[in-house]
This record gives sequence, C-alpha cells and structure tokens, in this order.
Amino acid sequence: MKAMKLITILFLVYVGIVILFESLLGYFQPTSQTTLVITTTDKDGVANDRVLARLDSNGQLYVSANHWPRAWYNQVLENPNVKIVLDGGKGDYVAVPVTDAEEHDRVDFDHRHGIGFRILTGFAPRYFVRLEAR
Repeated sequence: MKAMKLITILFLVYVGIVILFESLLGYFQPTSQTTLVITTTDKDGVANDRVLARLDSNGQLYVSANHWPRAWYNQVLENPNVKIVLDGGKGDYVAVPVTDAEEHDRVDFDHRHGIGFRILTGFAPRYFVRLEAR
C-alpha cells in the first residue's frame, strides 16, 4: 500500500513539473535565431501568434507540434493559411500537415529531441507541418 502511495505521489509531482514547464514555455515564448512566429486564425476569425522552433529539412521549412498544448496546430488543421515572421520578414504561407511517414521520420531524424526535453514535455506526440510560401 505504501509503495502505491509513493508511486502516486511521484506521478503527480511529475505531472506538475510537465504542466509548469509547458505553462512557462507558453507564457514566455522565448525567441532566438532558430524560431519564427506563426499567426493562425481560430474559428471565430481571431488571429493568434505563437513562437515556434524553425526546422529546416531537405530544403523545406517545417514547424512541429511537440507539446501537449497545441491550439495553433488545431487552428492550422482548420485553416492552413498562415502568416509567418521569419528573419525579420513577413510572408503568407500554407501550412501542410506532414502525413507521409517517410517525410515525418526524416524531419524527426534531422531534429531529434533529447530525452530531457521529452521528459519535461511529458512525452507528447510530435506532429510536423511543412510551410509552403504562397
């Protein structure tokens, strides 16, 4: 019985760490030369900005949904027309979800996450979006 109690406490502490990490990341949205800003539109027509890691693979531009909070990704699935701020320039793009397993595996291989990051994000599934200029 004590072992089950300890496992439950450790699990709840871990879930708390994941929630805290994800919340702080979403709140502060750190930027660098390896990030871009994507503007998506929700079903009510409200524009939302999100800082995402820029992923270059095979001459193409990608972003990934690799956190549990992923409103931007769901908005992209509903409306793939997005605006991107990249290297100081703004442009219109079409966000194409990567459904081909080979392409997904290539981009994932090119931009692997370490185990520390995966632990902090609660082993969230990873989905890629290819950004094509319009």
